[in-house]
Amino acid sequence: MGLKDWLQRCPLVAILRGVRPDEVEAIGDALEAAGIAIVEVPLNSPHPLDSIARLARRFGDRMLIGAGTVMTRDEVAAIANDGGRLIVTPHSDASVVAAAKSLGMIASPGCFTPTEAFAMLRAGADGLKLFPAEAASPSVLKALLAVLPKDTIVLPVGGIDAANMPAWRAAGAAGFGIGSAIYRVGDNTATVAEKAKSLVGSLH
Repeated sequence: MGLKDWLQRCPLVAILRGVRPDEVEAIGDALEAAGIAIVEVPLNSPHPLDSIARLARRFGDRMLIGAGTVMTRDEVAAIANDGGRLIVTPHSDASVVAAAKSLGMIASPGCFTPTEAFAMLRAGADGLKLFPAEAASPSVLKALLAVLPKDTIVLPVGGIDAANMPAWRAAGAAGFGIGSAIYRVGDNTATVAEKAKSLVGSLH
């Protein structure tokens, strides 16, 4: 399945920044029960590859599992080796996108300007992460989509919650990366379940 297929199942990417390997599977269960289909473990979390490997083993056949804050080609290879199939970067780096695509992974690099967006699409990106979304706006996204190739997938990330999602969706967002609105360090499984259910519910 491509990125578009996963986003059609649920347009939310759960970003589990700071999650620990010993809690990640229970959190994955809660996210799956709420309908979330894409989970990203940022590499600046404790033992992120361990968490990715655990998620991939448990959910890999029915959820898209991957890593965020990916900076190098070596990291891409390590993520693939542990079963991750998605890489998300905070920046625009064509070599990281190319490395992911060479391993058959889905790549959603970060970008903020039209120059970066076109460069990442040329590099083979499956989707674009508009980051930091707090510094942009739905009208910026609308203007960007007017010049990008038709059907380009753009996911605003940063400060996204149930209150501002409708405006972004109206502007053409294909989905969202959700951080603290779905998980923050210290949240227990019940809290994550409640947050995820509420966010998924707000889409309808």
